[in-house]
Parts: sequence; C-alpha cells; structure tokens
Amino acid sequence: MSDWTLEPAGADCLLLRFGGRIDPALVPQIRAATDCLASRLTGRVRDLVPSYTTLLVGFDPRYESFDSLSPAIESLLSRLPAGSSSAGRLVQIPVYYHPSVGPDLERVAAHHQITIDEVVRRHIAREYRVYTIGFAPGFAYLGEVADDLATPRLDSPRPSVPVGSVALADRQTAVYPVSTPGGWNLLGRTALTLFDPDRDTLCPVAPGDRVHFVSISRDEFLAQGGRLDD
Repeated sequence: MSDWTLEPAGADCLLLRFGGRIDPALVPQIRAATDCLASRLTGRVRDLVPSYTTLLVGFDPRYESFDSLSPAIESLLSRLPAGSSSAGRLVQIPVYYHPSVGPDLERVAAHHQITIDEVVRRHIAREYRVYTIGFAPGFAYLGEVADDLATPRLDSPRPSVPVGSVALADRQTAVYPVSTPGGWNLLGRTALTLFDPDRDTLCPVAPGDRVHFVSISRDEFLAQGGRLDD
C-alpha cells in the first residue's frame, strides 16, 4: 500500500493520511489498513478510528509512543500490495419511503423536478460506502449520492429528528440512529436499530462497509417494529 503519510496527533495518537479530499476510492483502502493494523497490532493500539481520508491510531502512552509505533505501522502497510482494499460487508437497510415518515420527499422531488417514486428509485439504485461514523453514536455517513439526487440540506434544522429516519444532504445519505436535531432531508424510516449500547457490536455497520437501501411497504415496516407516531 502506498500514498499515505504518518504524523503525530497528540501524546496518545498518531494519524495516517490517505488523501486530501473526500474520495469513495479511499474508503476500501482505509478499511484494508484498519483491518491490517487491528489484526497485527493487537495489544499495542487501543483505538482505530477511520474517517474520510484518515485513520487515527490511539495507543497507551505509558507503553507506546509515536517513535515506537510508526516503524511497525510503516512496515505492515508497506507490505500490503499496492492498491490493497477491502470490500467490507454488504448491509441491507429496509426503508418505508412515504411523506408520513419522509416529510422532505416532496421537497427533494420538486428540487429535481421528478416524482416521489423517482426519488425513491434513485435512492435505492446504488450501494453506498460507509465513510465514517460520527456526529451521534451510530450515525454512519454514506456516499456518494448520485448527482441527479444530491439535494442541499434544509435552511433551518429540525429541533428533533425521529429515530430511524433515512436522510439525504448534498452527496451523502444516512440514518439517524438516535433522536437529535438535524438539517438533512428526510426520505423515509427504517426499523433497523443503528445503535444499541447493550450489544457487543454497537452499530451494525462500520467504516468501509457497503449499504444498500431496500424499499418496503408500510405493513412490512410495522411488522419489523417500525413506528409512525414519532
């Protein structure tokens, strides 16, 4: 693996940089580096936090330092074949698309001068990569949305977005795992739990995974535990 740099990021972290701009092609490369370091540096690092163009490596400064870890990381990543990547897991997320749970469907349709059905068709037409998880626990930033569906976020955020809301902002899409304020366009809702503090795996998706949204009916949504009254 090539085209990365390594730098200190405080007393207990170092930072791997893979590029200077958001690029879907970087996601599987960062996932491959994350998987490599997770498997080969067990016990030496305590956190691996992948993001859009970087991988933050946390360590215990009582036992490790930038000078002790950087040669090991450079050695491991330099032995990965050029262009190494990880496809990640494919996770399907069932979504009930309807104005009753997607109050911005009509806004997105009007922005592109298309029907609501066409908005849904375009949203489910591709797989999205998980860039990173942040903002709120389990909030996965997914991209990229097709040019013919990209829509600016709301001028004013809502004070509260219901749990499970499937949303769109510019070239990214996401699911709200908890109820928070938010300014993204709401398209629908899923009954899938995106954050559960009682599970060993807090979130069903991780950076580098792929997500495919699947349109389901109101009855299917309710049968899966979905709620309409939030």
